[in-house]
Amino acid sequence: MEASNVSTTTTTSDLRATFLKVYSDLKSELLEDPSFEFTDESRQWIDRMLDYNVPGGKLNRGLSVIDSYKLLSEGKNVTENEVFLASALGWCIEWLQAYFLVLDDIMDGSHTRRGQPCWFRVDKVGMIAVNDGVVLRNHIPRILKNHFRGKAYYVDLLELFNEVEFQTASGQMIDLITTLQGEKDLSKYTLPVHRRIVQYKTAYYSFYLPVACALLMAGENLDDHTLVKEVLIEMGTYFQVQDDYLDCFGDPEVIGKIGTDIEDFKCSWLVVQALERASEDQKKFLHENYGKADPACVAKIKALYKELDLETVFAEYESKSYEKLISSIEAHPSKAVQAVLKSFLGKIYKRQK
Repeated sequence: MEASNVSTTTTTSDLRATFLKVYSDLKSELLEDPSFEFTDESRQWIDRMLDYNVPGGKLNRGLSVIDSYKLLSEGKNVTENEVFLASALGWCIEWLQAYFLVLDDIMDGSHTRRGQPCWFRVDKVGMIAVNDGVVLRNHIPRILKNHFRGKAYYVDLLELFNEVEFQTASGQMIDLITTLQGEKDLSKYTLPVHRRIVQYKTAYYSFYLPVACALLMAGENLDDHTLVKEVLIEMGTYFQVQDDYLDCFGDPEVIGKIGTDIEDFKCSWLVVQALERASEDQKKFLHENYGKADPACVAKIKALYKELDLETVFAEYESKSYEKLISSIEAHPSKAVQAVLKSFLGKIYKRQK
């Protein structure tokens, strides 16, 4: 790829179009991988499976790698090749996300994802989706090998993706064993448990991984950026608390889905806060109604949340979290790193969806 300069003032739509073009390039390479002898049928299956599961979301995680790398370049023009490489790393994160979601949907028995049937619900797919998840995960090192093998930070990238995948899978395990079906025990739901699930299941791969990829590309040693990791994990926790709040109090028209955390007996920030504040009678009421699909039970839980004034509790949490995050960010010695972290925070602070 030619190393011509590209403007750092690319519009969001241009960036997205460039990013999607890289997806097509990476997919073409994977469909011609010399390590496997494809038949027409197997190539068509992978082609369709990738298009169905990888590029359909908001792509925030992937695009964040490019945004972060540009900010770390501090105004210097970024070459087309650098944008391509940052995009390839962004797509590795989107591939990781697709792998998690394909398997998550099977575990949760979900019906829809991103406005269409979950992959395993598609006709003639079924449990082949389990192997498709494994294939998605195995595409990541193929992409890294194709484009980063000659880079000084190649091994660091492999270790980063392996570590974050391990952390995320472990977070999913905590979530699953805490919310075992048939063992609806609200006494397990505490703030430390909620925080641990969120930190490992969401924050590492959604917040830390994109910035860590950009830092490695910029020639940085991740061991020198423990403060960055801590801030991003805090940000990821704050993001998930927002998600839990919007699941109950958000406008379905705005957030694009109808929340089901109450029916699904989720270890949500709201139920944890309610348990901390509830009287013995209110706790009994929670135990009787939480985790039931009956709309009347859901309405009772929402009414209790209002009675406990959890909307104000959340507003206070959001305000304190923002102040703490800004303070931590501004303590960082690098203005470029501050810009990356403030960019992330700006995207999520007081979001409505």
